Amino acid sequence: MNKFSRIAAACALPLLAVLLPAACASSGAAAGKKKPVILVVSFGTSFNDSRAETIGAVEKAIAAAYPAYEQRRAFTSQIIIDRVYERDGEKIDNLAEAMEKLRKDGVREVAVQPTHVMNGFEYDEMREAIKPFEKDFARISYGLPLLSSDADFNEVAEIIVGETKQYDGEDTAIVFMGHGTEHEANSAYAKLDKILKDGGHPNYIIGTVEAEPSLDDVIEQLDGLGVKNVVLLPFMIVAGDHANNDMAGDEDDSWKSVLQSRGYTAQPVLRGLGQYPEIQAMFVRHAGEAVGRL
Repeated sequence: MNKFSRIAAACALPLLAVLLPAACASSGAAAGKKKPVILVVSFGTSFNDSRAETIGAVEKAIAAAYPAYEQRRAFTSQIIIDRVYERDGEKIDNLAEAMEKLRKDGVREVAVQPTHVMNGFEYDEMREAIKPFEKDFARISYGLPLLSSDADFNEVAEIIVGETKQYDGEDTAIVFMGHGTEHEANSAYAKLDKILKDGGHPNYIIGTVEAEPSLDDVIEQLDGLGVKNVVLLPFMIVAGDHANNDMAGDEDDSWKSVLQSRGYTAQPVLRGLGQYPEIQAMFVRHAGEAVGRL
C-alpha cells in the first residue's frame, strides 16, 4: 500500500480523521477535492489597529493551528462592512456573501468559528443566516463562542486575572466593561463576576454598557471596596467604538468621566480580549472541535 492509500484509509475512520486533520485534508486535495474551509465569523470593528490585533490575531492563530484548511473571514455587522469599504476601500464579506462564494468555489466542508463572547443574539443570527446554505454543502460544523462551558468561564477568569496582574494593587479595582444584551445569555457577565470573586479576587468587577450589571452596579461595588484607583478594560474581543468612546472617551457620560466625577482615578486600557494569547488559544481549541466534526 503506498503513502496516499494509507492516509486515505486512515481518513475513512472518524477518530483518525479527527486526530490527523492536516493529513486527511491533504489526501482529499490530492484526490481532486476542494480544500475544506474554516470560516471565522466576527461582528467586526472599523478600528483598523484593533481589528488587526484582535480579530486578525485570532484568525492567524487558527490558521497556524490548521494549515491544511483554507481560512476565510466574514463580518456580521453590515454597518461596519460598509464603513470600512467607504473609508478604506477594503471589502469584507457578510455571511451571505461568504457562504455564496464558498458554494460557487465548490467547497464541500466548512467549519464555522465565531469570535463571539457568548451564545447570544449574534450567535443565533449567525446560525440562522447560514442555515439556508446548509443544503449546498456536504458538511457544515459550528464552533462555540468564547464562554460556552463552565470550564470556559473558569479559564477566562484565570486569563483576565493573569493578563492584568500588573494593575492589581491594594487600592485598585479592575473593571471590565462588556457589551450586554437582552438575550438570556447576558447572565454570563454576572456568572463570570461571581467566579472571580469566589476565586479570591473581590476587586475584579464585570459590568456592561447596555444591560446589567450596569455602571451603577459597578459603582456600588466600587464604593463598597473603598478603593481610589480604577483600571478600565473592555470585556469585548475588540477595543472598538464602545471601548474607545463609552469606556475611555472624554464625554461626560463615559465610564472614565463618570468615575472621575465621583473622585476615582480612572485609567482606561484599550486592549481587547482578542489580544490575549490565551484567549486566542481558546478560539483555536473551539475551532478544532468544529474541525473534528467535519
